Formats: sequence, structure tokens, C-alpha cells
Amino acid sequence: MRPFLLTVLCLAIFATAGCGRKSRDQIVGESPVAQSPSPSAVSSAVRSPSPSSSPIQGAQAGGGERPTLDLSRLENSVQPAVFWITVFDSSGKLLRTESAFFISGEGRFISTAHAIEGGTNAVAKMADGRIYDVSGVLAASTTLDLAVLQADVKYVPFLMLNKNPNLETYRRVGAVGSGLAGTDGAPRDVTVLTQQPDRLEIAGPISSNSIGSPVVSEKGEVVGIVTSGGEKATVRPSTAVESLLGGIASDAKPRWPELARAVVTPTPAPRPTPKPRLVYAPAPAFPSEVRARGGAAWSGRFRLTFNARGNVINVQVVQSTGNIVLDQSALSTLRQWKSAPGQEWAATVPVTFQSK
Repeated sequence: MRPFLLTVLCLAIFATAGCGRKSRDQIVGESPVAQSPSPSAVSSAVRSPSPSSSPIQGAQAGGGERPTLDLSRLENSVQPAVFWITVFDSSGKLLRTESAFFISGEGRFISTAHAIEGGTNAVAKMADGRIYDVSGVLAASTTLDLAVLQADVKYVPFLMLNKNPNLETYRRVGAVGSGLAGTDGAPRDVTVLTQQPDRLEIAGPISSNSIGSPVVSEKGEVVGIVTSGGEKATVRPSTAVESLLGGIASDAKPRWPELARAVVTPTPAPRPTPKPRLVYAPAPAFPSEVRARGGAAWSGRFRLTFNARGNVINVQVVQSTGNIVLDQSALSTLRQWKSAPGQEWAATVPVTFQSK
């Protein structure tokens, strides 16, 4: 009996030791529940200005370090605010069509600067078939390739701009195009690699049909704007839009720059000024009290100033004749001269007295 009891006791001890090791492994390891965070609802950044409406609800990331993206929710909540802007020149010729998106319920929206280049008219085409006239441009930057425009609308879905200037690296974001672009406009999951003051570096290709589209966070807030597509797309941060919006005066009126240049009235060339003309210029008389031998001559120069009415207002001796009586005779006669009315002017007049 003793050997049998000893064997049973040993097996019980080994079993107990084995159970202890398994319990320690469960404590230091990650549980399946921690690996799969449960989702919860948050408000989307798409807003409707209608007093009776409520914010469209979107998805919030779970408890992981990096927020996850629900592309189907972004499509439902963000895409209604994204549309196509079609731009025409002064002759009505179609210049280009590009994506854009509303940032206010009253019709203010963002596009690229090159989309409106040379344009004098445009329309906003929504995915549901609605079409709105575009009133004009409020601000534009060719350096950033961004423009703020105004559409003639009331109560449209719009997107909120992300107010945080710093985005963590390797953050997952979504590029959302217009529903009119088909699969090219569908939300795409991309990653923020680095952030510079005027540019976000994105990992993942963005279609050229998405130029002008917003890049949004998991909450649907705009973190950037696509200004060029391809493998190395250019994305301007939302802070660049904030700088443009800050420069718009409260009473600013939308206008088309090309149209404004076309209707500028040229400044008329100044009319040529007519040359001064004398209308009364008698010659000074030779004073009888001056005794001179026959053939003697005295010459001098005098400067006359005329007013706009043609009257002499000043006479100066530039060079005397050498005889004070002759100078006085010249001054007395030159004060009587007159010119045609027009403008104030001056002239230097030579005077010669010749004895007989």
C-alpha cells in the first residue's frame, strides 16, 4: 500500500505545479479582449446648418494607440459635403473639373488655386444631382495652391477643419473624393508619415481624380487638402486653410479675378497741353531823352511770367541793356504783354534798342 500512496501523492504534486505555471502565463500575456477594442459612437465633423437637424454620427476609434478608420462611415458622413467644381472662361468654354468641399453651411468651400485659373464662372455639382452657381473667389494662394470660394447656396452639409496643428506620425487618415468620381472618389485609407508647416507626407497613392478632396481624421475632421495626386501626393495641412480664412475681411465680396481684370477701364491718356501763344506783344519805344549817335544799339534780356489767364504777373531783368532808362522802358512795355489763356508759363525775351 505504501508505494501506491507515494505514487498518487507525487502525481498530485506534479499536477499542482503544472497548474501554477499556466496561471502565471495568463497574467503576463495580453488577453483576447485587450487585443480587440470595442467601438463606441462619436460625432462626425460633417455638419448641417439647418436648425432642426442634428450632427451626422460617425465611428470612433477603439482603445488602441492609433485610431481606426471606418471607411463606410466616412463615405456616409463626409462624402455629402464633397462635390465637383466645373470652371468656365469668359467665352463659356469648359476649362476643368475638380473636387472641392464645403466648410460652411452658407456655401463657403475649398478648392485648389489652379482649378479656378483663368475662370470667370463656375458651378458646383453635387453627387445627388443638385447644381449651385459659384459666386466667386474670396481668397487664393498660388504658393499653397489653395482657394476659398463662395457658392450661392443655403443649408448644405459641410466639414469641420481640424484645429490641432500637430498630427502624430503614422496616423491613419482617409482621403474622400466626390461620389461623382465613382470608385476614384471612394474613401481611401492612407497614413500620415511626416508633417511640415506647408505639407503632409502621406503613405499610399491618391488618385488624380481626388485632387481638391479633403483628407480627414477618423472623426471626419479635415486635416489636409489634396493638391496633387499619385504615389507622392501633395497634401496641404488644414492650418494652411486657416491662414487663408484669417485674411478674408468680414465684408469681403466674392469675385472672379479674371473677370475683374477684363472689365478694368483703362486710364485715358492725358491730352497734350497746347503750346503757349502770345496774343499781344508790342515793342518797347525808344525813349527820346536818351541821346545816342546814329546806328548805336543796346540789347538786354528779360524774363516774363504769365498766369493761367494770360496776364504778365512778373518781369525780371536777366541781362541789362546797360542803360537804366532803356531798361525801364522795356519793363513798362513788357508788363502789357498777353498770352492765350491756358496755363501758367514763363519765357525769356530779348529786347534791342536801335537809334536812328
